[in-house]
Amino acid sequence: MSRKRVLIVGGTGYLGQHVLQGFSDIQETTPCDLAFTHHSSPPPQALLNAFPTVLPFSVDLKPGIGFEAISHQFGPPDVVVNCAALSVPRACEMDPAAAMSVNVPSSLVNWLSSLEESNYLLIHLSTDQVYEGVKSFYKEDDEVVPVNVYGKSKVAAEQFITEKCSNYAILRSSIIFGPQTISPVSKSLPIQWVDGILSKGNTTEFFHDEFRCPVYVKDVVGIILALSKTWISEAKQRKLLLNVGGPDRVSRVQMAETVADIRGYNLSLIKSVSASSVDRGVMSPADISMDITKLVQTLGISPVSFRDGVRLTLEL
Repeated sequence: MSRKRVLIVGGTGYLGQHVLQGFSDIQETTPCDLAFTHHSSPPPQALLNAFPTVLPFSVDLKPGIGFEAISHQFGPPDVVVNCAALSVPRACEMDPAAAMSVNVPSSLVNWLSSLEESNYLLIHLSTDQVYEGVKSFYKEDDEVVPVNVYGKSKVAAEQFITEKCSNYAILRSSIIFGPQTISPVSKSLPIQWVDGILSKGNTTEFFHDEFRCPVYVKDVVGIILALSKTWISEAKQRKLLLNVGGPDRVSRVQMAETVADIRGYNLSLIKSVSASSVDRGVMSPADISMDITKLVQTLGISPVSFRDGVRLTLEL
């Protein structure tokens, strides 16, 4: 059997780098050729040094410039993991056109569809922010009613993929947390940020009335690898929509309290406030906790608890 090709779109981002690491770690059992796209040019040297056999490609997702080079130098991919997104809700609110052009993978899917004899699985990262946030533990078949542009762009992406792709797995992810990447990303990582603030003894406000199901990054990678391995070995038709979260519904206050408890920080540094007390320039859903029963039953993967994930993140 010829080696399969895996393309990671958005490979220099937080999840993308962890996915690259995941595929590199299984080369002995599931050998495959790896490539990734990046928007920044050139890609980080630390990433190239860590994965010397992986091919980098510069791609602008808005017009789709750069995909032809992948066709010629890498070939048609068997698995495509789309981690690329404009994922800061406020930035999406300020520029809805950019949010739609990046978050709806039209140029990617159109390129994949143009390839001859292409039989690929698209694993696409969506978000829990497709849900309205008016109840707890949303299921995949609940109505999607996004309250901001980011969520709307992700709903549009899901609709586009389900209409255009023969084989796909759409992963509605909650907050992803975990260790820093090989080439450190510039964005603030949630657990590291809380740890840094509390370690300085600074009193900080956290919301008590917004709830999510944060998921440890290596669990997300494990889900992506499981889907990829099954496709590579069987190539059976796959049309899948999964909630991808951790097992715990937590507020920002509870997230901070967990870090403080594990580290031994003073809990009085955590000031509980309502989300309505802060103007973030964008509407935010109040409770988008998710039911992950389908994930556990479909893939046999049970994400670690929030507390255990925090301990792993802080290497304790």
